[in-house]
Amino acid sequence: MNFIIVLVPVFFIFAVGYVGQKWIGFDTRTLSKMAIYLMSPFLALRTFYQNELSLDYVYLTIYALGLCFGLISIVYLLAYVKKYNRKETSSLILSSVFMNNGNFGTPVALFVFGTTGFDIAVILLVIQQLIMSTVGVYYAAKGSEVETCLKDAILAALRIPIAYGAVIGLLLQVLHIEIPDTLYQSINLIADAAIPTIMIILGMQLAKISLVNLEVGKILYSINIKLLIAPLVACAFVWVLPVSEVVGDIMVLMAAMPSAANTTMFALQFNTKPEFVSSVTLISTIMSIITLPIVLFLLSL
Repeated sequence: MNFIIVLVPVFFIFAVGYVGQKWIGFDTRTLSKMAIYLMSPFLALRTFYQNELSLDYVYLTIYALGLCFGLISIVYLLAYVKKYNRKETSSLILSSVFMNNGNFGTPVALFVFGTTGFDIAVILLVIQQLIMSTVGVYYAAKGSEVETCLKDAILAALRIPIAYGAVIGLLLQVLHIEIPDTLYQSINLIADAAIPTIMIILGMQLAKISLVNLEVGKILYSINIKLLIAPLVACAFVWVLPVSEVVGDIMVLMAAMPSAANTTMFALQFNTKPEFVSSVTLISTIMSIITLPIVLFLLSL
């Protein structure tokens, strides 16, 4: 029961955004840009400024890349057996591989593990954003047969402001440059506001998703890969990499998160079966109400 109670505040904030979108209606694209371009960089800056550079950064990068390409390999195997075409395969990758550790994973990590777990989750968030904005864009473009997909992926990565915030934070830490207290207070205010803001925005985004033309078989495959297989793959990396218990638990928990909401925007941009990708995002988020307490219970054993 305690594991369910932990998730109640998270889903309550999602519900506020969901109800607000249904009742009032907001321009979620503008709000999302605000959170991504104005608020998230300060969250990354503070995290990388505060947390001493260590081998955990390397291990988390290895884990994130390994999980990504491991799941992609599983999707390719499934696509080969089922004889899916390029668009179907790419949409499965978008919906099955990338986890929502931004406006879902980091708040859960904060509620479960406190500030220590939250800082680890933010580091993973930055790494995941870079991967999703390169590999994710690549497959979104590949699904629409856009010839300049590699160029689009590189340009998308260069436009991710959260990465620049992380780099600035690391440089300040390594060079032992102290941020003035008055300025740091402002950074803290923006960073603290980032998480509840992006949680509300996720609720708004979910309110705009409609379940149309459901491809039940593919949706089940995608959800099973995302919510069941991904945590098992993460466990393998935890077993291999010399990480602490807290870091290992965060790695497994993040892998168990539902599909990333950003992949829906990629699918819309490149017309890579956006209805399918958005359906998986919504259904996997709802299903995580059941699966996440189980993962949290197993992590506590």
